[in-house]
Amino acid sequence: MIRAALAVVLLTAALPAQAQTIAITNGILATGDGTEPVQGGTVVIRNGRIVAAGAGIRIPADAQVVDATGKWITPGIVGGFSRLGLVEVDAVDATNDSEANNSPFSAALDVVPSINPLASAIAVNRHDGVTRAIVAPSTGKSIFAGQGAVIDTGADMEPITAARRFQFVELGESGAGTAGGSRSAAYALFRNALREASQLRRFAPSVQGGGGDQPDARLDPVVRDPNESRVFDAQRNDDVLLTRFDATALVPVLQGRQYLLVHVERASDILQVLGLKREFPSLKLVLVGASEGWTVADRIARAGVPVIASAVNDLPASFEQLAATQSNVGRMRAVGVQVAIGTIDDDDTRMVFRQRNYAGNLVALQRVPGASGVSWGEALAMITSRPAQAIGMGGEIGSIAAGRRGDVVVWSGDPLDGTSAAEMVFIDGVRQPLDNHQTRLRDRYRDLTKRDLPEAYRH
Repeated sequence: MIRAALAVVLLTAALPAQAQTIAITNGILATGDGTEPVQGGTVVIRNGRIVAAGAGIRIPADAQVVDATGKWITPGIVGGFSRLGLVEVDAVDATNDSEANNSPFSAALDVVPSINPLASAIAVNRHDGVTRAIVAPSTGKSIFAGQGAVIDTGADMEPITAARRFQFVELGESGAGTAGGSRSAAYALFRNALREASQLRRFAPSVQGGGGDQPDARLDPVVRDPNESRVFDAQRNDDVLLTRFDATALVPVLQGRQYLLVHVERASDILQVLGLKREFPSLKLVLVGASEGWTVADRIARAGVPVIASAVNDLPASFEQLAATQSNVGRMRAVGVQVAIGTIDDDDTRMVFRQRNYAGNLVALQRVPGASGVSWGEALAMITSRPAQAIGMGGEIGSIAAGRRGDVVVWSGDPLDGTSAAEMVFIDGVRQPLDNHQTRLRDRYRDLTKRDLPEAYRH
């Protein structure tokens, strides 16, 4: 009997956390798909995945029940564009892996080895309901910054959800400066790079290539990891500008197997980027920034290219943002553009949690005469499911639906209200700790008497 009881205890102890069944019940449920919240919602998570969500859901007998009466239940926030995990202190180069100004490589750079799951900003953002983030490198000496990833903010050492999900490139003002001083130089560099990648696609033999009846891999090589340069030993022209490593990394972009995120703000730059599809039809484009997007919104919508935008830019911080307005997102959405919110050049290394404040502002804009905002449900979608959909991961993260990863947040109130707080955060069905450097500082100094304070604070 004792042996049997011990076996049960050991079995329970060995059960992985994500194998638990969790039912979060009786909350105000918003699924992140653009619909409005419903009362009395329940979410059931099993083995790290959502298995049921909605009103009137049957609760499994073995479920650990979390009563969310009076609380709000939403998917975890997805950072639409960030450098989360790449930087600890901006001014200390040894802790800043967001860019590589002195590297001989560009497109081949991969953020994965640089992501630090223990970076303090990750825990701070987890505390505010951010469960995943799109992480991009910054450009160094080239318009190509390298390959970005999707990460989770879980309290473990396995942060990578999707490695090398996209390539990031700077065009517009920044790209012009990097390429030699003009937009013309930037586009010439861009076209040259993709054509060099095209040479590899055409001539390169692959280590996975077979003989006999197997298709000739030189005609359609499979690059499982663009950084494995041994895959290719291609014939190339003598006047190449890219390293073989960089050119190889652009093959998946050219083939449409890797997303291409392009940062542009000016309307004319947006149209130039949309025009690239005529020259390179397989490109999977995503516009980043697009402060003047509303002026050409109908053409973005017709092109079917999603936008990850800064939500409420209303001042021309540069000459490429002269038409910036807080109504940009609302106007693009009104004509059918798929819009997500990101933190582009907006303390993107640590302030991803600002997205929910921006989303709330977009809702409030509906009540400002002459302004264009979005509905509450669409605003939540812009910080949850829309970023995921922009890079082809909408079936995996960003919403509460059967089959999605178990990323769920229980809030004290309306999550688009800045006074609400995340009370429980689940990632892959595992409840996460919410303490971080800032909460520990708060707890340390909150109740100190004056004599216990550090010297500088005693007077």
